[in-house]
Amino acid sequence: MSYIIYAIPFFFLLIAMELVAEYVRKTDYYRTNDAINSLTAGVLSRMVGLLKALVPFALYITLYDNFGLFSLGENIWLGLVAFILYDFCYYWNHRFGHEMSILWAAHVVHHSSEEYNLTTALRQTSGSFLSWIFYLPLAVLGIDPLLLLTVGSLNLIYQFWVHTQHIGKLGWLELVFVTPSNHRAHHAQNQIYIDRNYGGVFIIWDRLFGSFQEELDNERPIFGIRKALHSWNPIFANTHVYQQLIKDSWRTQRWADKLRVWFGRTGWRPADMERNYPLSRVDLTRFEKFEIPLTTLRKLYSLLQHTLTTLVGLLFLLNITNLALNQQLLIIAWVIGASVSVGEILALKLIGWWLEIAKYLLLTTVVITQPIPGWLTITLTIFTILSAIMWRSLKKEHNELSNEKANFVPTS
Repeated sequence: MSYIIYAIPFFFLLIAMELVAEYVRKTDYYRTNDAINSLTAGVLSRMVGLLKALVPFALYITLYDNFGLFSLGENIWLGLVAFILYDFCYYWNHRFGHEMSILWAAHVVHHSSEEYNLTTALRQTSGSFLSWIFYLPLAVLGIDPLLLLTVGSLNLIYQFWVHTQHIGKLGWLELVFVTPSNHRAHHAQNQIYIDRNYGGVFIIWDRLFGSFQEELDNERPIFGIRKALHSWNPIFANTHVYQQLIKDSWRTQRWADKLRVWFGRTGWRPADMERNYPLSRVDLTRFEKFEIPLTTLRKLYSLLQHTLTTLVGLLFLLNITNLALNQQLLIIAWVIGASVSVGEILALKLIGWWLEIAKYLLLTTVVITQPIPGWLTITLTIFTILSAIMWRSLKKEHNELSNEKANFVPTS
């Protein structure tokens, strides 16, 4: 079974504890807009991931039932072996996710934050379509599908805590396990850290296969990606590399290059694309984080909207077996729209207001017409009223903030 849904309350508890540490230590590891963007990506990933996993999981079961080489029993030692083997497969999945363009197009979401805190751990992709291939050997080895789900969820849960800057190096643990220090190096875009430290739980794989890099005291990690997002839109975060690959594959003249664009080394582009359509890259010597000034009111409004989106997402995950496919798709579509909406509000874009109106019109329709529990009706009504009150105030400051944004020129 998967333990992810049960771990979510503990994730938010640890985030709250890290925010306390942020206040006490007077650090600057959190920004409201970036944290909301990370958390939104996480909600989308869990919801969309359930539907995407149906076909791959069915294929895994077919391989397990018909081609499994061993018939393994159920005991604690098998679980430990499965956990280690899963992490080995994860290492190669993760490594190819950095080294092959089509896989990087999905994984890039996780690296797109220019901050590094516990919310970054939840910034997961919704557009991964090929990663399941790396775990099929476990079916042939006879790892039960339910055991696969169990060790896979435990692997992902472990990775949560290493996304922090409040924990330094941990002595001998650095030799065996993935730690906050060696994972900070993995998330950095400094040249010395690029494409290093792929392990999920065990850093041993990186030491064995030559991809390890220690976090250096004289080389402070700069987080983010070389082709910076400059956006708080979670859909753009999930699709921007795919968009670039499609453009390059369509425009390039050589047929071989049209395929190599997708399956070549990450960052490689055909010569005619580099010449005719050059891409800008971050100058790390002059690096500045992407930022748009926000008032306290706008931050609070955005947090309120994200809380609503998260509530709907959790209810979806807890009740998915009771929902028809059309209901599942409708809820996912609403969450996607709500996620884009809050991203555009954070970016001070006018379309965000129209999306907010559409979101609440649909929400009101559901409350009036659908047989939902009384407590949920009251909760959604409160969200709607509070949002309407704040919305009026935000509209008054919209023109002023839009002018500030118009004068903002990113230097990164």
